[in-house]
Order: sequence, then C-alpha cells, then structure tokens
Amino acid sequence: MLCWSTQMTILVAFSTGRPRSYSSLARRQRRFFMSKTEEIRTLAPGSRVTEYEMKKSRFLAYASHVDSWAEAQKYLEHIKKEHPKARHWCYGYRGGTDPVTERCSDDGEPTGTAGLPILGAIQGEFLSDTICIVVRYFGGVKLGAGGLIRAYGASARQTLREAPILVLTPKITVHVKVPASFVGVVYELAAKCGGQTSNDEYGVDGTLSIDITCEKENEVRLREELQDATRGTAEIQ
Repeated sequence: MLCWSTQMTILVAFSTGRPRSYSSLARRQRRFFMSKTEEIRTLAPGSRVTEYEMKKSRFLAYASHVDSWAEAQKYLEHIKKEHPKARHWCYGYRGGTDPVTERCSDDGEPTGTAGLPILGAIQGEFLSDTICIVVRYFGGVKLGAGGLIRAYGASARQTLREAPILVLTPKITVHVKVPASFVGVVYELAAKCGGQTSNDEYGVDGTLSIDITCEKENEVRLREELQDATRGTAEIQ
C-alpha cells in the first residue's frame, strides 16, 4: 500500500556538503507525513517563481515538480546558472512516498535559518516530489536568525501556494485468468470497481487472460469479488 511513511530520516545538507541525519526532528514532525488517504499531492509540471523582499534583500522562490533527487539536483544547478551573482541558493526537497526522502540546505546561511523553513513549507502543503529553491540577493542589511527564518519560509510558502497542485491516486494492475464461462463476469466486475482492462487474450480452450488496472484502494474488493463470482476458479496475480 502506498501511503505517507511514518518512519523517516531528514537529511540536511549544510554548506560543507556533508549531510547529517536528524531523526529526532523527524519524530517531532511525523504528524506532517501521516495520512489516511492514499492520494499524493504534488506540483503540476512546470517551474514557478515568486519574489519576496525584506529590508532590501530579495528572495526569489522557485518551485518545481521532480521525479527524483537526481532531477532535483539538475534543477538546482539550472537555477544557480540563472542567478550567478546571488549570495545564497537555499533549498528544500521532498520526494517519494514510502519511504519519504527529504533534503535541505542553508547554503552558507546560519544553520537552520533557510533550508528547514523551506522544507517546512513543503511539508505544510503536504507535497511530495517537489523541490523549492530560494535565491537570495543580499541587500546590505543583516536580518538576524529570526528574520531569515521568516523570509525563507514566507518566500517558499508564497510560491508553493500559488502553484497548481496535482492530486494523484495510486493504481494497481492485476493479471487475471478465468474459464470461458466467466468472461462476461470479469468485464462487469472490472467496470464495477472503476477498473480499465487491457492485454486481453483468449486461449484455445476459451480461457481469458486479462490485465485490470484500478485504484489501489479498490484492489482487495476486486480480488474478493472476482473469486466469489468465479467460484474460486479465477487465477489472480
């Protein structure tokens, strides 16, 4: 079953480039990842950017859907090339479902003042497969730890909340083989469970081999009803 993982390790990449594990922080923030639904929230394809200003410092927040950490790294390098004169390129990343992978970086800002607020914004929107990068142009006035936390967090939340969201429902495909006398039953039950059929083939003896794709939450129901309707003769993989 796909669901939000309740056991996670947060990897925080500091400016030294050496990631550290914060399991205690993961335990405190576990409430963000527990979900009773199997739906997955992520950003719609495409890059988003918003601008936030505090005491003459400019914060440009970029957010994008990514399918992996490797893809997130490529996106980060792309943003760095677009802003070569920026002072900092801080980010938060969250990917996968079970387990969840999380990373963030302060990129030279005081520890915990940039990467974690950005990651917290992603968590707060219950997003997965998402990277948010906040580019800072220093305005000459130091903001202090509290100011940095507010600025990076607000920048990330602003762009994430303005971005279109996709809600994905995990699906499962089962392979079914039934005797000829139950062919009609299979198609009927597939439709009843909201499933789609494919790769249907008939054997020389009239048996039907078919794939049925349905939402993950309907899998148990589909299997049980197929067995009941075919009197236990259905072979389901």
